[in-house]
Amino acid sequence: MYTLDKAQQIFPETLTADAVPAITARFKQLSAEDQLALIWFAYLEMGKTITIAAPGAARMALAEPTLKEIAGMSADEQTKVMCDLAAKINSPISNRYAYWSVNVKLGFWYELGELMRKGDVAPIPPGYSLSLNANSVLASVRKAEQGQQITLLRNFVVDMGFDPNIDDEKIQSEPIVAPTPVDQREEIFIPGILNQTILDYMVYLNANDFDQLIDLFLDDGALQPPFQRPIVGREAILKFFRRDCQNLKLLPQGGYGEPAEGGFNQIKVTGKVQTPWFGREVGMNVAWRFLLDENNKIYFVAIDLLASPAELLKLGAK
Repeated sequence: MYTLDKAQQIFPETLTADAVPAITARFKQLSAEDQLALIWFAYLEMGKTITIAAPGAARMALAEPTLKEIAGMSADEQTKVMCDLAAKINSPISNRYAYWSVNVKLGFWYELGELMRKGDVAPIPPGYSLSLNANSVLASVRKAEQGQQITLLRNFVVDMGFDPNIDDEKIQSEPIVAPTPVDQREEIFIPGILNQTILDYMVYLNANDFDQLIDLFLDDGALQPPFQRPIVGREAILKFFRRDCQNLKLLPQGGYGEPAEGGFNQIKVTGKVQTPWFGREVGMNVAWRFLLDENNKIYFVAIDLLASPAELLKLGAK
């Protein structure tokens, strides 16, 4: 019988982008000032090669009052707020920020960057020089492929703010998007894959139909996002889908499956994921590793950020 630990080991040959957690760990060792400067420099750098999509009004409703509050401060106060966020200092805005979902945090930093461009918020001081360590981290970000850069930018901002004992039930996220009407949904065809559960997973996620999507899982099913611990149980997985997966575009390119012990089947699909933040020009190269029971219910699925585009072509590798 499968355990969660055992399920995580399916398709062990999958090469993930281990550089991402390594660079993230190095970023977290930097001073608050260097972290802020690096985010700013990375934002400017990515702006040349990756078009960041401006968040809509609904998405920014939670962060807008805080952004207005910061814009009304003196330059020194603005700098202190940003340093408090990076250093996880206990302050009203740091506390507020800690309870925002990942997408709200990304929107906040995007808008803050725009305010810095306009001069409404204190920018990085002219001539600011990154430390040697920060320069090394920035060089690593530059070398990463675009899909990995997206993940790094997310990782840099997600843990900021002060949250000593955060209550997950109180996390605030953007409004729930209504599912795409059934007659407007795109069909999914995956070379090598005929399993209806896998096809439905892709269609439902692309349609923001999370209620249908969660019905594909066993009650004790688990989902493991890239470089994170598994999320266990339908209620927790549904919360993750609603909070972090709205308006994603999954583009599976191929896959294969094979029987596993106990009547289970393991299926691997590779392809790309596009996010609403970076439009249709940039996709993250990913693998989905599914473990299905004898009734084709999902016991486990891992989403892996792949080490390189070449990994997409290794469908037959065992």
